[in-house]
Amino acid sequence: MKVSRFQVMAILQAARAYVVGLPVESAYSWGLNRAIFIAAAKRGFKDGGAGRPGKPGLASKSKDTYFLGDDMAYKSEKDGVLLFTIGGEIQTPEAFDRQVKSRFGKGFRSAWAEGLAHVKKFDKETLLSADEFYRMAYRPVRDELAEKWSEAASEG
Repeated sequence: MKVSRFQVMAILQAARAYVVGLPVESAYSWGLNRAIFIAAAKRGFKDGGAGRPGKPGLASKSKDTYFLGDDMAYKSEKDGVLLFTIGGEIQTPEAFDRQVKSRFGKGFRSAWAEGLAHVKKFDKETLLSADEFYRMAYRPVRDELAEKWSEAASEG
């Protein structure tokens, strides 16, 4: 099965969230949320700026928003787990499995490990900046990883 830029973004964003301290289930939710947000923005959807205002490194005091650095998402909680929403829909770990993990077959663990190793190369300042993360950690490797992970998924 083909791994697209969407899945690469979801994994790298999830790895970013995990490396800066979110538990893995919350990190998967964050990764899927940011991939959906970026895909929608590329199609011309704008939500009045939600997603990029910020107070670097701080969780918002609002009950409905969460900041990972200067990147913002709407939050929810399910069974005591911090999850993220977009368009009123919660990005659950099960949704991550369907939209991301399923593309990899048995190769997800390897892709996840590679994504984590890649993200760990960057300093905290880069990880807490949505623009710097996109420019430095995602954009230079997105096509290479999509191709590599697609090949691995079709072999496994």
